[in-house]
Amino acid sequence: MHPFVSVVIPAKNEQGNIGLLIKEISEVLHALGNIQFEVVLVNDGSKDNTVIEAKEFAAQSQCQLQVISHEASCGQSTALHTGIFHAKGEWIVTSDADGQNDPADIPALLQAAQQVQTEHFCIAGFRNKRLDTPWVRLQSKIANGIRQRFLNDGVPDSGCGLKVFPKRTFQALPYFDHMHRFLPALIKRINGKIVVCPVNHRNRAVGQSNYTAWSRAWVGVVDMFGVMWLRKRTKLPRIISEEIE
Repeated sequence: MHPFVSVVIPAKNEQGNIGLLIKEISEVLHALGNIQFEVVLVNDGSKDNTVIEAKEFAAQSQCQLQVISHEASCGQSTALHTGIFHAKGEWIVTSDADGQNDPADIPALLQAAQQVQTEHFCIAGFRNKRLDTPWVRLQSKIANGIRQRFLNDGVPDSGCGLKVFPKRTFQALPYFDHMHRFLPALIKRINGKIVVCPVNHRNRAVGQSNYTAWSRAWVGVVDMFGVMWLRKRTKLPRIISEEIE
């Protein structure tokens, strides 16, 4: 029996993508048969009909849906933080809202999570056959190489939005803007286990990304050194006895 699962999706102006994504998630998880789940949509300042579309498709799919709306866009990390805070599930599945993450991969990630014996863990998706342009793939290859060199988090694809981890694991992490790019490194910092699973990568059906590769790259460099600082300042005591009198 799976723990209750919350699929947390940050979305900004994803009309045309979000409805089909919720429908696919619902079909995939209903097919498992023995799982309770919900979708938590964080509407991050959308100006289109993202929320209306999500509610319509959730009702059609008999999918339990929470919608939390930010007055203005706060970015992906803050949207994830909001969604996970409101999530009812013991396990969190994160997914991008544009449909490029394939919900059909979620069962394999959940199965991998069931094999983990440690309290804290992260099952991280790896888009081993990316459909991005050669220029975007080159930037990602360089960025992932630099991150591995300095953080050694064991994840070849930090930009993949598809991940599974316990809610309590996320709650044990420090919050800062752009933290979602470093979840495996932050979880490894608290002795969490990192497991990488190959996942599918699809083309976006409608619209375009709300931020550029260059902005992600420059912000990522600054944050990477911040994560390195956190790791060096972390002390995890090993308790050898506990006595109550």
